[in-house]
Amino acid sequence: MKKNLLIGASAIVVLVIVFFLFRGNTKGEAAEIIAEVKRGPFKVEIETTGELEAKNSVKILGPSSLREFGIFQVNIQNIVDEGTVVKKGDWVATLDRSDFQNKYTAKQIEVEKANSKYVQTQLDTTLIMRQSRDELINLRYAVDEKEIVLEQSKFEPPATIKQAGIDLDKAKRGHEQALENYKIKKRQNIEKMREVAAELRKVQNELTAMTKVLEAFNVIAPEPGMVIYEKGWDGKPIKAGSQISVWDPTVATLPDLTTMMSKTYVNEVDVRKVKSGQKVEIGLDADPDKKLVGSVVRVANVGEQRPNSDSKVFEINVEISGYDATLRPSMTTSNRIIANVIDSALFIPLECLHSQFDSITYVFKKDGASVIKQEVMVGETNANDAVILGGLLETDRIYLSVPSGKEEDEVKLLKEMNGKRRKDDDKKEKATPAAVVPASASVSSK
Repeated sequence: MKKNLLIGASAIVVLVIVFFLFRGNTKGEAAEIIAEVKRGPFKVEIETTGELEAKNSVKILGPSSLREFGIFQVNIQNIVDEGTVVKKGDWVATLDRSDFQNKYTAKQIEVEKANSKYVQTQLDTTLIMRQSRDELINLRYAVDEKEIVLEQSKFEPPATIKQAGIDLDKAKRGHEQALENYKIKKRQNIEKMREVAAELRKVQNELTAMTKVLEAFNVIAPEPGMVIYEKGWDGKPIKAGSQISVWDPTVATLPDLTTMMSKTYVNEVDVRKVKSGQKVEIGLDADPDKKLVGSVVRVANVGEQRPNSDSKVFEINVEISGYDATLRPSMTTSNRIIANVIDSALFIPLECLHSQFDSITYVFKKDGASVIKQEVMVGETNANDAVILGGLLETDRIYLSVPSGKEEDEVKLLKEMNGKRRKDDDKKEKATPAAVVPASASVSSK
């Protein structure tokens, strides 16, 4: 009986030990997730978020010549609801004209002053010329009188006759001088009238131009279509209370919905992969079941800083193939740009890749019961996977995470990568000669 109890107790102890050993191994294996090296078609895809807009549109403009009157910004008082379908000539928006109205009133007063000056100058010149004509007539009479005196003095002594002749000559000379002065005064007054008339025409033309600008504060639709708000410098649609600049007085647009585009942005790392003509798969956030296709039609050459972003991005325009009546401007799209397609490639998940000082890229490869820290040559990448050009075979199995206790293992280097490493080390030596690291050195992964 005691013997049987002893045997049973021993068996229970052995079972407990085996259970805990098995449980420990199961936990270790669960922690170390293994991935396989796959072979097949590989797509280099760039995923971005975009916004729909019409390829062609007509701009609805406010007054464009306000800067000529010292006004550079104007507020929107009222505007029609976005998405409203309007006809040609329909009201779209009303702009605040208070600043311009003050200048318009001042110009009206200026016109009145110029007109008053014109009339006053006209009266003055009329009076002056009348006086000059009267003076000429009186001098003509004086000449005639002197001629009569001279004629009557022919029987008088020679001195009297000579004095009468001198008086006649003076009268004639006075008349001739007055006649020349009259001609000069006439030309002078004509030029005065031209000057005040030109000033009057100038202010009248300015008032006429300002009247047309004043009418433009009521913005109307130049063509029929659907009103879409213009976006301001901050990327937000303008609305009642917003300001528009006279340098770009666009209040809204009338898009041509037959050809739509998705405007998106790609970061500076991926933009080198994007080229015009590449296929794009497009999804709509408003209708996840709808799938559209398009192609890249434009890649910006200059990057820009988007709001709430620290990195530079490049604008990409994607034209959508075909016509879809459900598409509307400002709809959000998900764009998948197919930058490249490799028919057959070895690829692994990005999580499997590790690096040290950005010089050596490696994976942890399972080799029987052991683990090898293997250098790999990486090719194209997408959002999930990376193409492997060297260092792995299709039959290899690799770890998604760093196996426990293998962080400090030495990397098994690829011979074909030595040349590249030497070039990289030479560049580093030229940049920082003191920071030289041997190519064969093993460095702990971070």
